[in-house]
Amino acid sequence: MTTTLEQPKVETPEPPPARRRWEPWALAALLVGTAVAYIWGLGASGWANSFYAAAVQAGSESWKAFFFGSSDAANSITVDKPPMSLWVMSLSVRVFGLNTWAMLVPQALLGAGSVALLYATVKRWFGAAAGLLAGLVLALTPIAVLMFRFNNPDALLVLLMIASVWAMLRAVEDGRTRWMVLTGVFVGLGFLTKQLQVMLVVPPLALTYLLAGPPKFGKRLAQCFAALGAMIVSAGWWLLTVELWPASSRPWIGGSQNNSILELTLGYNGLGRLNGEETGSVTPGGGARGEAGAAMGDAMAGGGFPGGGPGGGGGMWGSTGITRMFESAQGGQIAWLIPAALILLVAGLAVRGRAPRTDTHRASFVVWGLWLLVTGLTFSFMAGIFHAYYTVALAPAVAALVAIGSVTLWRRRDTLWVRAVLAVTLLATAAMSWVLLGRSASFVPWLKWAVVVAGVLAAVAVLIPALTRGRIAAVVTLAALFTGLAGPTAYAVDTIATPHTGSIVSAGPTVEGGRGGFGGMGGPGGMDGAGRMGGRTDGGAAPTMPGGAAPGIAPGATFGASATDSMGGMGAMGGGAAGGLLSGSNPSAELVALLEQDSGNYTWVAAAIGSNSASGYQLATEDPVMPIGGFNGSDPSPTLEQFQQYVADGKIHYFIAGGRGGGMGGDGTASEISTWVQANFTAVTVDSVTLYDLTS
Repeated sequence: MTTTLEQPKVETPEPPPARRRWEPWALAALLVGTAVAYIWGLGASGWANSFYAAAVQAGSESWKAFFFGSSDAANSITVDKPPMSLWVMSLSVRVFGLNTWAMLVPQALLGAGSVALLYATVKRWFGAAAGLLAGLVLALTPIAVLMFRFNNPDALLVLLMIASVWAMLRAVEDGRTRWMVLTGVFVGLGFLTKQLQVMLVVPPLALTYLLAGPPKFGKRLAQCFAALGAMIVSAGWWLLTVELWPASSRPWIGGSQNNSILELTLGYNGLGRLNGEETGSVTPGGGARGEAGAAMGDAMAGGGFPGGGPGGGGGMWGSTGITRMFESAQGGQIAWLIPAALILLVAGLAVRGRAPRTDTHRASFVVWGLWLLVTGLTFSFMAGIFHAYYTVALAPAVAALVAIGSVTLWRRRDTLWVRAVLAVTLLATAAMSWVLLGRSASFVPWLKWAVVVAGVLAAVAVLIPALTRGRIAAVVTLAALFTGLAGPTAYAVDTIATPHTGSIVSAGPTVEGGRGGFGGMGGPGGMDGAGRMGGRTDGGAAPTMPGGAAPGIAPGATFGASATDSMGGMGAMGGGAAGGLLSGSNPSAELVALLEQDSGNYTWVAAAIGSNSASGYQLATEDPVMPIGGFNGSDPSPTLEQFQQYVADGKIHYFIAGGRGGGMGGDGTASEISTWVQANFTAVTVDSVTLYDLTS
């Protein structure tokens, strides 16, 4: 008797149809159109998020700052994220010089690359039509349009997350270990981009491969551990280097209270985001310091907002719950096609229900579906810091599910229940667009009516078999595309036409009940140039708080220099020449000239409380400016003793008052330094900015 070893069954993909002439032209149009849209008018956004722009400038001047992701070239403190996204922009600035285009064009190209990679991932098993639809949906998702035109880490994060799914599905295709190792590498690089957020895609990747991978279960499990090892190596080399590097010769780890990258990873950027205990943040329970900070936090958590909190209740970062992604703050960013994606996910799994275990079509539904569910539910219930732009992490999953689900069902439209599902999907999409467009009464008011009419007509048409054949089917398809994409496209066009600056931004027009400023105040964006809530810089009126003012601020006041006095010495929330918590400083030519005098004689031409306050001065002078206390002004860097020694050694020329101030999140070292400077040096005012010459 002879025995043979059972060989794993490897699914053979269905032979792809002959390549049609229009496919390469359609792909070229998609990618060129995406690149042009993302690059168009980038210069109007200036430094965008000046917090990261300053770190890009620093990295372009100093390789040490480049490696650590320092806020300044003199390496006093890092940003509160790993530096991989900064590396891309800093290299561009090294080549092309410091300007908006050199910094933001790489982000736009990452966006076009994400669209191309999603197209390739979907096309491999579902055909060119599905790939093109997936790419188009991603390209037009409003928050994706914004993030691919901005300098936050999310652009690179999205590309790497898509790449991890692409590699894992290749492993499902042939069972080779190298693909799972590559999957782990992409996740590890994502970790070096935005730390634990990339981990939301790990359960979908692992579960999908354990379910559908061709080898026997033992080998599949071993391959998953190989992917885990690759992830640890690709991310751990940098973490280990930073952790082992002598603290005395590297910058302080921004966002940590104990100068530890592990603390930052597991705390402020880790579990703190889930449970709301981000030590050092400006949340009431997360380490805000000072009476002004506590009062502001309490007001923002319940006293100054309808329903008890921004976004309608539940706390400083908006209400949590299953409907969070559909609320005013997030809805217009991402929710347009979420109902369609969920319906098509269930229907797609039903269609592939009898397929072999290794069916890659079903594996695609599983991985994209789990991505959407795991990430969406985490965002919906996380109690810590949450901003609407985080939802860009949902965009690839929504786009892929809509594309593969639509194409899968359309190919089976001879079946009554399939046509019924398509009709329900169209009606749900039209209803979602009606709700979202209705939140901006003055924004193309006719569009919601057109979407509903097109959606109803398309839904009726797909129920009639004769209307899904021949040339009339093309008309039905166009009506369906209009139903799903008209609203997002309108938001995308508005986003492209509107400059965005500040630390907290959102896409599209101002919406009723929305939040675009700090913790939910205002419309799209963080702060405008005058320090008002809402980070649009198109000259439109910025939304205000209920009653016309923020808690504790007289009606009509802005969060500029005047707010410092109104809030008992608390630093400005944003705007104005001195900047603040959420937007960079905007120094005049006279002030820049003053800072540049004898700049070569100092390690730092100035110091200011908070990274955003320091950023504008640094970007204007291209000389290091020390951001005391990091982003929130609450990091104990430097200590008062260290600062005094720097001053004694003649390393800092000026201390710039205002800005972050030393109020909320700053009764520690930042407040001590500010008090000491005011007691020992003479203040002068230059173009409404107060500064102290520390060498006099």
